[in-house]
Amino acid sequence: MTRSTPSKPPAAPALFALLILLALTAAAGCSTAAEPTPRPAAVRSTAPAPSASASGTPTDAAWVQLMTPMNEKAVALLTLAADRATESRVRAFATRLRGDQEAELGRLRPLLARMGLPDTDVHAGHAMPGMVTERDLEAAKAAEGAAFDRLFLTQIRDHLRHSAQVSRSEITAGARADAKRLAAALVTAREAALTELEALPGATRALG
Repeated sequence: MTRSTPSKPPAAPALFALLILLALTAAAGCSTAAEPTPRPAAVRSTAPAPSASASGTPTDAAWVQLMTPMNEKAVALLTLAADRATESRVRAFATRLRGDQEAELGRLRPLLARMGLPDTDVHAGHAMPGMVTERDLEAAKAAEGAAFDRLFLTQIRDHLRHSAQVSRSEITAGARADAKRLAAALVTAREAALTELEALPGATRALG
């Protein structure tokens, strides 16, 4: 695929490492304001550097390329839970959250396109905290009854927590206004979902 931008985003492990570093720094109460990343001399000499608001930064790319597959995998788990959870309130929660996450994907995918990034999972094969894996989905398909509910509640709690954490890093250190607005909306939604999740039947036992 031919890219119109003069530089490529970092590789998948570097994307995640960048966001985790930012998240840990923010959690420690340190400043996450970063100096603008200098562009290579050859690029500067041939064309002016695009503004951060137009092209984004590695943080913006890292965030959107992580959030998109995180939501996609979560939707797959939520689809199972909406059908198979034993508690009616858990099924209703899964159904609502699936709709919310699908709506977020309707904003994340166009953002990928505007940034010139591929609509593919660049994190495939990497163990990412908060990411529902194929192994997780297989375990969920094999679980039944209360065991399924416990597995679902644990995994979706981790997804909500980690996606909120890295989205806070995007709000703090990102450059694109549209990405930062979406990250802020995502954090608000995650906080509300976590509050609701913790009050669901079986949550206290499942989550400890």
